[in-house]
Amino acid sequence: MKSKILTLGLLVSVFFSSFSQETNAPSFGKGLFNLIGKDSTWSMKIATRMQLLAVANWEEGPDGGLVNPESNTLVRRARLKFDGFAYTPKLKYKLELGLSNRDISGASEFNRNTSRYILDAVVMWNFYENFELWFGQTKLPGNIERVISSGNLQQVDRSLVNSRFNIDRDMGIQLRHHFNLSENFLIREKLAISQGEGRNVTEGNLGGHQFTARIELLPFGKFKSKGDYSGSDLKRETRPKLMIGVTYDSNQDAVRNRSNMGSYMVNDVGFYETTINTFFLDGMFKYNGFSLMGEYAHRDAKDAIARNSDGSETGDVVQVGDGLNLQAGYLLNKDWEVSGRYTNIKLDENITGSNPETQYTLGLSKYIVGHKLKVQTDISYLSVENGTDELMYRLQFDIHF
Repeated sequence: MKSKILTLGLLVSVFFSSFSQETNAPSFGKGLFNLIGKDSTWSMKIATRMQLLAVANWEEGPDGGLVNPESNTLVRRARLKFDGFAYTPKLKYKLELGLSNRDISGASEFNRNTSRYILDAVVMWNFYENFELWFGQTKLPGNIERVISSGNLQQVDRSLVNSRFNIDRDMGIQLRHHFNLSENFLIREKLAISQGEGRNVTEGNLGGHQFTARIELLPFGKFKSKGDYSGSDLKRETRPKLMIGVTYDSNQDAVRNRSNMGSYMVNDVGFYETTINTFFLDGMFKYNGFSLMGEYAHRDAKDAIARNSDGSETGDVVQVGDGLNLQAGYLLNKDWEVSGRYTNIKLDENITGSNPETQYTLGLSKYIVGHKLKVQTDISYLSVENGTDELMYRLQFDIHF
């Protein structure tokens, strides 16, 4: 076994050393290798990143003090990324693999009880003018906070609105287009038809299909370096930039309690199916080091209470309700940033039995090399109506090659 590992290691070393003789290594944060075929018919950028996280939690006791302390340290994310073009620059691809336990969790009978290594595996074809056709597994055009890479977040992690309502990744096709309404006013349209079961499902399509439509308005033109999908105003926009986005998603005959995510709703004849609709209204504003992001989410279902064939309830319910997330930050000298977040979740208590939640988060970040090398920390207070309030502290280190 050791000899096989040694042999594989030598082969990998020889492979990459052969390319390093022909090309210079990219600068920090631009990938490990940028490979281009001798006939220029293909390219591949290879990159890796990891996030190391420490978390501490406390509950609020009856007398107002903190009780039941818990702590955890973990490799939150560890990723390998490959992207480039094949045959022509108009045909691009992206492959992203997750290696941490959190990245690959979720084994079930629907993915052959195997780890879910693949995050993205998608090809993108610019087949005509401003039209692109995507095919494969990747993020659906949902809420802005979810589409922002986990490595480009303003705070340690995404909000409760995202964890409750996002529509994440799925397998399917997407059609994307953009045009200018005027010299500066940019409009982007995104349509998707997907399987509706989430990522890495291999054992058939259990329910119907998922349909997603999103439109984005940028009245003041493009952000620098795609800053509308990156946390913080690291480029310090010299002119105000704004993006407003609207998404509507309908998952027909869904069998999971959070659209294409969450638990499977099993009943006496197999699976309970119901149509789940999700609406997002979100926006990003940046100017001179100041950034503001806002999101509103609403989810409903045709019949949110899962039932057996005789009408009796199974105990499963669709997570329907509303969420609001507001987040702002200001970039100080030497790329220190102070940020704040307000999040409110109101699931339908009559259906889910959940109490309304409000979370307040204060964050501090030091960007050493932008998002590619940074240290972030935040503290959050979660207020639960008729429940137990909680305090959470987090510290995270990010490094991207």
